[in-house]
Amino acid sequence: MSAPFLVVGVNHRAAPIETRERLAVAPETLDAVVREVRALPSVDEAFVLATCNRVEVYVAAADQRAASASLRGWFGTRAPVDAILYEHHDGEAVRHAFRVCASLDSLVVGEPQILGQVKEAFHVARTAGGVGGFLSRLMGRAFHAAKRVRSETAIASGQVSVASVAVDLARGIFGELQGRRVLVLGAGKMALGAARSLARHGASLAIANRSYERAASLAKEHEASAHPLTDLAMLLQHSDVVVCSTAATRFVLTRDDVASAMKGRRGRSLFLIDITVPRNVDPRVGDLDNVYLYNVDDLEQIVVDGAQRREGATREAERLLEEELRAFEAEQRVVEGPGPTIAALRQKFHATAQGELERSFGHRLKHLGADDRKAVEAMLDATLSKLLHHPTVRLKQGSASHDGAVERAALQRLFELDLEPPSRPQEDDDD
Repeated sequence: MSAPFLVVGVNHRAAPIETRERLAVAPETLDAVVREVRALPSVDEAFVLATCNRVEVYVAAADQRAASASLRGWFGTRAPVDAILYEHHDGEAVRHAFRVCASLDSLVVGEPQILGQVKEAFHVARTAGGVGGFLSRLMGRAFHAAKRVRSETAIASGQVSVASVAVDLARGIFGELQGRRVLVLGAGKMALGAARSLARHGASLAIANRSYERAASLAKEHEASAHPLTDLAMLLQHSDVVVCSTAATRFVLTRDDVASAMKGRRGRSLFLIDITVPRNVDPRVGDLDNVYLYNVDDLEQIVVDGAQRREGATREAERLLEEELRAFEAEQRVVEGPGPTIAALRQKFHATAQGELERSFGHRLKHLGADDRKAVEAMLDATLSKLLHHPTVRLKQGSASHDGAVERAALQRLFELDLEPPSRPQEDDDD
């Protein structure tokens, strides 16, 4: 398939957490970042996916070589990552997008959060003007494929989120969590997942957040106590486990914070799980006596064990994605062929000419009779046919080549052609 599509980025396998922190994109700046990427040379459409475990740019570009150079330069302005950037082109890029949406490329295979994150990133890009016909068709099909994987396979059974893996790690250290004092820092989606898992295992929960109202709302749902961040020093002294998942772009817990709290704990161990990127906990905290700190990359082995138990479901998910990929390829053959471009080009020329004719017949040429008007229309039609003959032949001759795709894309941009896309699955909104 000759899809004009390119993915460039890094993920948890390609880059350590220190590098991903430097590439992190704050949610409130995502629309500006999309506009920045869309303005790069040779980028026709774009959206940016930035999560704890990946920063990827999805681009439609007729000239992929030039677009790749632009994107690598853009990444280089944020961090020195050129050596670890991966690229996927055309059909492989489409496959990658499908696998990401279906959580087959996630740290925790089967986790449900990634589909919502991709949808949100796509919505921001569409609002920012980064999305056109190709990405709309592609992501519509990818969302549909992900929904099929979730509903038709057992991929989501067992440990299906970083939060749940973190909770299982705590159980591995302390045994049962019944009665253990657990502090959740943050009140977002990741914190909510952690709170749900902890509450199911009988932990005594405290929730602290910059916004006390958000903390109180989450605490009420899980029979927990709510606290502002000003209570942090007291909470650290009395908690056994701390799960950190805030939207902060700086350390919420510093080495000094934890060292001070440990003085009042009288030798009791403190277990901290930082599941955010950028990290919430200063990594030097892990050097303190009786303090055990895990970040999102440290959860790898637990994730591997869970993935092995779901190998059968993963194979079935891959099979479903192959079906959806073939369906998307069939759609693209319709759009990528010369027919729609030729039809749109002819329609554009004839509609413009007809509009000018009608204005002329109503003013300067209103004295012409019916026969003369028909003669003028026939002459104009013949002229347009001759003008469009060579472009039509050229488009047909190059229909299967890369040059043909470039020429079609150039004509579509130059004349602002409106190509009606084939019907596609609607985006699912129930995540």
